Amino acid sequence: MSAAPTDDGPEPPPHGERLYQLQRRLADFAAARDWAPYHTPKNLAVALSVEASELVEIFQWLTPEQSAAIMETPEGAHRVTDEVADVMAYLLQFCEVLGVDVLDALAAKIERNEHRFPTSGTSAPDRHSSE
Repeated sequence: MSAAPTDDGPEPPPHGERLYQLQRRLADFAAARDWAPYHTPKNLAVALSVEASELVEIFQWLTPEQSAAIMETPEGAHRVTDEVADVMAYLLQFCEVLGVDVLDALAAKIERNEHRFPTSGTSAPDRHSSE
């Protein structure tokens, strides 16, 4: 199904479809280079961790104010978006190898957290979703 045209050009596909297209593109890229033997769940999880650490490194010594303003400079924005892309690429490849639908997994996790952390009354203010 093609996207309906608008005054600003074609409408982008829904996020799920676009995500799937990017995941397929990553899989095709890796397959064309015979990287499948290296794209084990363990290796992809390690690579994902390394890339996430590189994102953290950008913010390591910044003040809260500096970190909030990181996207205001071209260099800062480029560094952040590059690392976000690397994290997302490895996450999508990891999910591809294990057959995890990342959007379904996220939706299920949000639903569980909505039940675990209600908005009124019973939630403890010192509890965080990582617990």
